[in-house]
Amino acid sequence: MPSITREEVAHLARLARLELKPEELDHFAGQLDDIIGAVARVSEVADQDVPPTSHPLPLTNVMRADEVRPSLTPEQALSGAPAQEQQRFKVPQILGED
Repeated sequence: MPSITREEVAHLARLARLELKPEELDHFAGQLDDIIGAVARVSEVADQDVPPTSHPLPLTNVMRADEVRPSLTPEQALSGAPAQEQQRFKVPQILGED
């Protein structure tokens, strides 16, 4: 497996707009090489019978069902608002748009 070179780390740093010191290039090259090696080991373990997944456990929707329940009326919700218009909170315009 090819190792990550200082030049490749420097190139990645330029793409990410990071300024790295020369000693950091060597340090990160070793770390990136370890990460790529770990990913390669995981790829070796994966079997053709195992489908790719995004999560190790099956996920289910845990949200409650939408049910109409008693809540505030528009008048109650807007009762403390300093300004309102058409049953909505009125706020100052900030972007100069309509």
